[in-house]
Amino acid sequence: MRKRTIALITTVVSAALVLTGCTQPGGPPGTDPGTGGTPPTSVPFDVNMADQMFVMMMIPHHQQAIEMADIVLEKEGVDQRVLDLAQQIKDAQGPEIQIMEGWLDSWGVAFSMPGGMNHGDGMMSDDDMDDLEAADGPEAGKLFLEQMIVHHEGAIDMARGAVNNGRNSDVIALAEQIIATQADEIATMQELLTTI
Repeated sequence: MRKRTIALITTVVSAALVLTGCTQPGGPPGTDPGTGGTPPTSVPFDVNMADQMFVMMMIPHHQQAIEMADIVLEKEGVDQRVLDLAQQIKDAQGPEIQIMEGWLDSWGVAFSMPGGMNHGDGMMSDDDMDDLEAADGPEAGKLFLEQMIVHHEGAIDMARGAVNNGRNSDVIALAEQIIATQADEIATMQELLTTI
C-alpha cells in the first residue's frame, strides 16, 4: 500500500511525453497547428501541461501526507496537539484529492501511479515511513512534525510552480490555498517542535 501511495509517474520526462499531445508547438496549447487549431484531445483550452503535472504530482503527495497522519493517529502517547494537527491535515487533503481526481477525469487525462520510483518535492522514502511507523510516543510525534515540515515545503514549491506556470483558474486557486494553508501549518509545527 505504502509503495503504491508514494510512487509517482515513472519519470517526469515520461509523464511530460504523455502530455505532449495536449500542447503542440506553433499554436495555442491544446491545438494542432496543422489542422487549423483543432484540439487533438478533449483537454480544455484553459488547462495546460503545468496544470496537469501539478495535479498528477499533488495527488500522491497528498496521499502520502494522509498515510503519515494515519500512522501517527494510531499511536499512543503522542502529544494531543500533534494528533489534532495530523487530523487537520487528513481532513483537508482528503477532499482536495477528490477534487483533483475529478479534474483529471473531466479533462480526459488518464492517471496511474506505477511503482518503482519515489520522487522528490518533500516525499518520504520507504525508510522514512518505516522510521515513523517504528517510533513510539513523543518520539513519533516529533518525527511526524519533522517529516511533515519537509513534506509541506515540497508541496509549497510544487504549488508555486502551478501558480507561476499554470493556466486553469481552479488549479491556481487550489495551489494558492495549499501555499497559504501549509505555510501556516509549517509555522505551527515549528512551534510545536520547541515545546514537545
